[in-house]
Amino acid sequence: MGIKTFGLNVVDWEERVNVERLRTERLQRVKRFLKASELGALLCFDMNNIRYITATHIGTWAMDKLVRFTLLPRDDEPILWDFGSAARHHQLYSPWLGDRSRAGISTLRGAYPERAKDVARKIRLELEARKLLNQPVGVDVIELPVLEALKAESIKVVDGQHLLQEVRKIKTQDEITLLATACMMVDAAYEELYRAMKPGMRENECVGLVSKVLYDLGSEHVEGVNAISGERCNPHPHVYTDRVLRPGDPAYFDILHSFLGYRTCYYRTFVVGSASRAQVDAYTRCRDYLDEAISLIKPGVTTADVVKIWPKAQEFGFPNEEAAFALQYGHGVGLSIWEKPIFSRLVSFEYPEVIEEGMVFALETFWPAADGWSAARIEEQLVVTKTGCEVITRFPAEQLLVAGTRYYTASGPLPTTRETQSNLNRASTVDAVVAGAHVEGSKVRA
Repeated sequence: MGIKTFGLNVVDWEERVNVERLRTERLQRVKRFLKASELGALLCFDMNNIRYITATHIGTWAMDKLVRFTLLPRDDEPILWDFGSAARHHQLYSPWLGDRSRAGISTLRGAYPERAKDVARKIRLELEARKLLNQPVGVDVIELPVLEALKAESIKVVDGQHLLQEVRKIKTQDEITLLATACMMVDAAYEELYRAMKPGMRENECVGLVSKVLYDLGSEHVEGVNAISGERCNPHPHVYTDRVLRPGDPAYFDILHSFLGYRTCYYRTFVVGSASRAQVDAYTRCRDYLDEAISLIKPGVTTADVVKIWPKAQEFGFPNEEAAFALQYGHGVGLSIWEKPIFSRLVSFEYPEVIEEGMVFALETFWPAADGWSAARIEEQLVVTKTGCEVITRFPAEQLLVAGTRYYTASGPLPTTRETQSNLNRASTVDAVVAGAHVEGSKVRA
């Protein structure tokens, strides 16, 4: 176990996350990929790519606005146009940007489309100054008015998202530490959730509890908490409700949050009070598929090698792989939840990707129970090492955990493996008579 986590404070007597190294190595990496490409520059509107290149952040409220943008010219430094006073703040507190932090906004998701021409003019001036106007510009995501305005300025726009995915798929030392730290925080959230779950608790209360634990620990953003219980477990709805937990319910959760931008995607499954045999069997099958996949992970193996050991969609109730997409799944995790590489029977056979040292990704499996309504869902995040991998999600999951009160009967503890309906757990009359005879016989012999 070689991947360390640390306290979250800054200290002078330990090197923890080195944020200067983090900023420098990320920018060096994207510059190197840009130089090796046919692009003259990268233009980014996605907040995660902007953060990777400029090491700036103005809050999660801006994530879906496409209002900020940065230009990274070949063999030069990034220029950032940011939201109003945020640009001034960067000038004061982000000295690595120098005078390249400027005020400037895009179209506010179409609320002010006239801004598109201003964006395009700003980009043209910077490209002209560097004699790059005739070179293609790679763009990650873009609004149509901005795209048309760039074309009107004779700027050739091409796909830059693929290059950025390639840049980000191998993590630096500090990125790996931050990802492990984010997982550590979810370890703690699951501990509190496991202790709190009981009949009467609602799914949305579980979400609130998890969110509080994470924010108290220093989470930057709780992107989402899937809280799925009872009959909602199959098929997977991917969203929580106010459903109330009941005795014998299965409940699975996916906790997605970020620490300094670095994400988690981390499923665990529990049962409330007790588990049926069908639930235990589903969990065992789900865990077996996951463990077999993890055992294959090492540099040089392909995503196709991994997904071929997973069941076909038809084996667990779906007509095709598109309908079952993301139930047996793997995906890179970094500044966003879904990055390269992708593991899926839908795409990985046709487009296999080679696993490399330094990748960080999540593998997740799902299996429906024979009862027709229960299901199990488990996910582990891992780091690819020189010889294999190390799992960085540590809350126990090798067997199905029972949460809630332990019940006691007059004859002893109520079994934790039992059917949800009490009448199905009673011995038959014949069994009861035989058992009584054994008891009476032992008395006589005594």
